[in-house]
Amino acid sequence: MNEALLRSLTPGVLAILVRRGADFAAAEDAVQDALVEAVRVWPAESPRDPKGWLITVAWRRFLDASRADTARRRREDRMDEEPAPGAVPAVDDTLQLYFLCAHPSLTPSSAVALTLRAVGGLTTRQIAQAYLVPEATMAQRISRAKRTVSGVRFDKPGDVATVLRVLYLVFNEGYSADVDLAAEAIRLTRQLAAAIDHPEVAGLLALMLLHHARRAARTAPDGSLVPLAEQDRGRWDTVLIAEGVDILQAALARDRLGEFQAQAAIAALHADAPTAEETDWVQITEWYDELMRLTDNPVVRLNRAVAVGEADGPRAGLAALAALDDSLPRYTAVAAYLHERDGDLATAARLYAEAAQKAPNLAERDHLTRQAARLNSRRSR
Repeated sequence: MNEALLRSLTPGVLAILVRRGADFAAAEDAVQDALVEAVRVWPAESPRDPKGWLITVAWRRFLDASRADTARRRREDRMDEEPAPGAVPAVDDTLQLYFLCAHPSLTPSSAVALTLRAVGGLTTRQIAQAYLVPEATMAQRISRAKRTVSGVRFDKPGDVATVLRVLYLVFNEGYSADVDLAAEAIRLTRQLAAAIDHPEVAGLLALMLLHHARRAARTAPDGSLVPLAEQDRGRWDTVLIAEGVDILQAALARDRLGEFQAQAAIAALHADAPTAEETDWVQITEWYDELMRLTDNPVVRLNRAVAVGEADGPRAGLAALAALDDSLPRYTAVAAYLHERDGDLATAARLYAEAAQKAPNLAERDHLTRQAARLNSRRSR
């Protein structure tokens, strides 16, 4: 069973059902039923036209679910509209579906959560981690969003800002976790940039390209994480870096600064440094100040504390960190790093071990555990 194929076909199938009159929640349920049926049937008998098969099965499941609440005449009308068997034109509906999910009847946060779940394929747990909320809270939010759009006509798309937020979170999940969605997020953002002349769309695309350019160097052959300062910069994709910088410079020249442009500027400064030691941390700190002015996000403040620690010394970084909530994800790891920089190896080792217990994935946990072991080994000599 090709799970990647099923994932890639799901947005288009869902979009077709919505366009044919299914409300979003019912369409999503029907598509999920069709995917379950595909997992059961395809290993023994793979269809010649997988997308056409999914559309037909999902539409029939939708009709079956509608019969209990729909009059006979309406049922018969819908049966006449059933998609004919055969090849389906290869149309990419994914970006359109992102806009449909960002419906004006939803709050931006609910629209993002619903889209990540329905179109991005992320689990409720992954979305909750991205939002820094408990999984149960996110499950309730997604359920409310489904109820809100149930029966709503999807003839008025959502706004660009919400779609950008979704694409950004999908890219981050694909870049750092076990669902490989980063390349798909870049592809869709390229489509959006080609369709909409908007500096923040360009800023997001530049940010994605600059981060993606470093992806090959982020892990060692054994799968372990390689921190930015230790990465082999010869493995960075200079073509992607050059493209990202060009796109960013054109966006900044329009003097309509947004958070994605500011984040891309920070990424560009990292990419521009020949070595970790030559990184312009003073400029990076200034860009974090701009970013805080644009969005008072606790994760931005956490990252700024690291930049301050590099620019002005670890004690300055620890002072900035002390003003933040210590329950923030990766707070303990940042504290461990700054204490190590300050020469307090015992505290750093203890904090690395604590951070490992809180790590969101296995690779990060293993990395932090090794950091703690390294410092304990140094202290015992």
